[in-house]
Amino acid sequence: MNYRHAFHAGNFADVIKHIVLVRILLHLQEKDAAFRVIDTHAGAGIYDLTGEEAARGGEWLTGIARIMQARFSETALPLVKPYLDIVRSFNSHPASLERYPGSPLIARALLRPQDRMTACEVEGGPRKALIDALRRDTQARVVDLDGWTALPAFVPPNERRGLVLIDPPYEQKDEFERLATGFSEAFAKWPTGSYLLWYPAKSRRATDELARQVADAAAASRPPSKCLRLEFSIAPETTGAGLTSAGLLVVNPPWTLAAELKAILPELEKPLGQGGGGRFRLETPKT
Repeated sequence: MNYRHAFHAGNFADVIKHIVLVRILLHLQEKDAAFRVIDTHAGAGIYDLTGEEAARGGEWLTGIARIMQARFSETALPLVKPYLDIVRSFNSHPASLERYPGSPLIARALLRPQDRMTACEVEGGPRKALIDALRRDTQARVVDLDGWTALPAFVPPNERRGLVLIDPPYEQKDEFERLATGFSEAFAKWPTGSYLLWYPAKSRRATDELARQVADAAAASRPPSKCLRLEFSIAPETTGAGLTSAGLLVVNPPWTLAAELKAILPELEKPLGQGGGGRFRLETPKT
């Protein structure tokens, strides 16, 4: 598939991915030592929800727009609120939705003075937009480099703590294989880092194989690293339908993350689901 992010900004997959991203970065903040975020396929950074591309798909209307209006329990609200507050900070009014921040700007919002970010983007238009969004920012660096090339080149970072976000556009048929290989190469160089891998869940066989390969690589480290798998579906999969299910693999997840997601995800099923179809899976992949 070809996942042009401007068409899908703020959709259900973004909501899930960015909630998890925020939870991981907040956990990294719990120690004073600096950390680095490496975003291998960063995109434009900010997306105009009133523009032609976002309007054409309108996916944000059934994604972030619904979550901004949702009512959460006393347990889930404190876990979701930091993400919602970041989204609101990019809009002119707390109740309005005109712009949606991509992963690099969400991550940037959670960097402390000692933390740094490397954002890779090879496409000229999105890279220029990201450079403009991060202009004069001494903590964030935008690199004109293919994410697959950057992945093994930038690990381990000098900080020795941090997160690698791998979120490719899935324009090539072999993208799952490249993801598994790229992760394994980077993980071999930096087994103590945290990794967040996003994928579209279009084929059960392909996603199971990806999860197995990533979990195998994590388990082979000494000591073995943990891997957490999350998939969220908004509707039953039908032939020819658009993206209805997406997944995340988290290697070296915060020890609190699984419990946090068990509190959050059930409360996202109703607002994000279509025709009552919202459902999630949260598990440790088989090796």
